[in-house]
Amino acid sequence: MCGRYYIDDDTAKEIERLVEAIDKKLSEKAGKRDVRPSEPAMVLTASDKAMHSEEKHWGFPGFQGKELIINARSETALSKTIFLDSLRNRRCIIPAAGFYEWNASREKASFYREDSKVLFIAGFYSSFQEKDRFIILTSPANESMIEVHDRMPLILEREELLPWLTAPDRTEELLQKKPCQLKKEMDYEQLRLPF
Repeated sequence: MCGRYYIDDDTAKEIERLVEAIDKKLSEKAGKRDVRPSEPAMVLTASDKAMHSEEKHWGFPGFQGKELIINARSETALSKTIFLDSLRNRRCIIPAAGFYEWNASREKASFYREDSKVLFIAGFYSSFQEKDRFIILTSPANESMIEVHDRMPLILEREELLPWLTAPDRTEELLQKKPCQLKKEMDYEQLRLPF
């Protein structure tokens, strides 16, 4: 599962390189910040085989209208009616410097790539309540993540970005891929009680 990720200046610069003409909104939002469910964030989409950056809110409205659906399992998303049309027709990429996860002891870990300053997370989007919203796809955790959580974001490699966005015939194959190994840093600070 992925419940929070973060971006930084390197993320913005990488999006600029990929998109070629970064828009003003992204430049204004540069700098390190956490992205939480329901918040707006930049995602990459494509049309005519060219990538674009767009701002969308994280999370589809839940069935009861109160909660948000922020993740979808890559191995079952195509079988879920709520996700099917978006996954087939409106795929996106969520660029991030890394993401956080908490273990059973409520200790926070951050995960990132050692070989790149940006993670490219697979996702999809749709419009609800007059807002464009996205969901992060997750996969079973690999060896670098399993000690903290049994799920992790579905991470794409640079050469998989355009195929994810523009080649529907590759969707099922990419949904089944095993994400790369990540570097983990634990934050062992615990809440200290005054007694």
